[in-house]
Amino acid sequence: MNKRNVLLIEPSTLIARGLEAVFGSQGEFEVVMVLSDFSRSSQARLRNLSPEVVIVDPIVFDYGSRANGRALVAECCDGAVVALRSTPMDEDTLRQYDETLGLFDDPVTLIRKLRSALEAHQEAPRAEGEELSAREKEILVCVAKGMLNKEIADCFHISIYTVITHRKNITRKTGIKTVAGLTVYALLNNLIDMNDFE
Repeated sequence: MNKRNVLLIEPSTLIARGLEAVFGSQGEFEVVMVLSDFSRSSQARLRNLSPEVVIVDPIVFDYGSRANGRALVAECCDGAVVALRSTPMDEDTLRQYDETLGLFDDPVTLIRKLRSALEAHQEAPRAEGEELSAREKEILVCVAKGMLNKEIADCFHISIYTVITHRKNITRKTGIKTVAGLTVYALLNNLIDMNDFE
């Protein structure tokens, strides 16, 4: 059985090593990288690795951006995003995540929660002949031009969560997960022109 890769964003070495040991002993999930913060270099690593699951301790975000922590991670990868509650945290902040892990969860519970997060995050199969809506085409053009979710949200005066939903629908309908693939799709379907990139 192939192990599912997990990226962990956790400032505590003790907690990170403990999770690595738990996942190693259970065999289904493997921590492929540990990041201690959510800096620009960490975000670049996250984009390059594209893990199936990201476990993030919300304390890595400053207080002002903590409420959008899941969306910030989702801008960097398409994996399930799971919160690790290492300190008391506002329930509204935790609700945005696909699942929440606690420090006192036993190994079986941790694995069950990660499976649950992956199942909740799975995209529905592509429906044959399902067309992109006008708004989805607009979002696709923005994605192809390299705009971030927040920039797209600001451009259309919608929430970042709405942008993420549109992007999931675009992925489901087209069957394409990468920005490069979506760019090619937009070019082939005459949604953008090569001159838009010059």
